[in-house]
Parts: sequence; structure tokens; C-alpha cells
Amino acid sequence: MASLARRLGVPFRSGGALCASKIPDAQAAYESTNTMQPTILGGVNFVLHTAGWLEGGLTMGYEKFVLDADQAGMWHAFVKGVDLTPNGQAIDALLTNEPGQHFLGHEHTLANFETAFYRSPVADNSSFEQWEEEGAIDAAQRANAIWKRTLAEYEAPPLDEAVDEELREWIERKKASFPDSDV
Repeated sequence: MASLARRLGVPFRSGGALCASKIPDAQAAYESTNTMQPTILGGVNFVLHTAGWLEGGLTMGYEKFVLDADQAGMWHAFVKGVDLTPNGQAIDALLTNEPGQHFLGHEHTLANFETAFYRSPVADNSSFEQWEEEGAIDAAQRANAIWKRTLAEYEAPPLDEAVDEELREWIERKKASFPDSDV
């Protein structure tokens, strides 16, 4: 369908990280990845349900939302493609490093390592011993702390009071125009 949309020159919307899992577990991860991958590879323009989807769409989870948003960051980096510039291919580093030398201390590596790859704010890349010593926190627990911190630190953007009042009045008029759903 995405190919047809491209042929017709129209945008294409499709589903994303969909799963039937009830919690943010391995089932949720592999199902979501296996539904997001063809969406990304198909070249979809607008991905619906990228983050938080659980139980076939009957519910959502904050931890799943954080984990999926992290995956979306990885997919975002992926769709940029391979950097074929001389810098992207590290040509200078390849040409100037002698046999037996490593690239970790090379000026190209030092200049690019912070931005060359997607760095997950959720994943724990420490050793098992360090992870265990720090409380053996799993991905769902890390995601739980992230969403709670994010909500606690949220600051509503400024909104002009006149605009806010106009929007609230519009909402009230619109609500009043519908029959009461509780009757």
C-alpha cells in the first residue's frame, strides 16, 4: 500500500508498534518490533500507534509508551540511512591509522562518537555485576521511573489567556450541542 501511495503521490498512514501483550514484556517487544519494522521499511509517511499500545489497542501503558518512544528514536536514526560522506565513512581515520592501532582515540572517533549512534535513555549497558549492584532494575522499571519523572517535571507551555478563554468557550458550546451521553 505504501508503494501504491508513493506511485500516486499521496501520503500514507499505517499502524506501528502494535501488540496483543497485556504488559510491557518480551511479547510486547517482539510483537511491536515485528509490526513496526514493515511500517518503517515500507516508507509510511504517518505512523499511527507508535507508542504505548497494549492488548490489541484496548489499553495503553506508560511504561510501554516510554519503551516504544525509545524504539521510535532508534527507528528515526535508522531511516536517516547510511552516511556516505567522507566523514560518515571515517575515510581519514581509515587512511591514517596504522596496522595494530585502534580507532577509539582517533580524532574522528572523538569528534563523532556522541552523535554517530542512537543512545537509548532507557537501556542499561552496564555489566551484570554493576546492574545487580545498582538494584537489578529491569527495562519496565526504568521506564516507570522515566514516565513518572517526565510527568513530575512537566511545565505547561504558556497560553495567552484570551486564546484559552476562547477555546474553553468553544468547548462548552460544542459540548452543549451534543445530547447527554448519560441519559
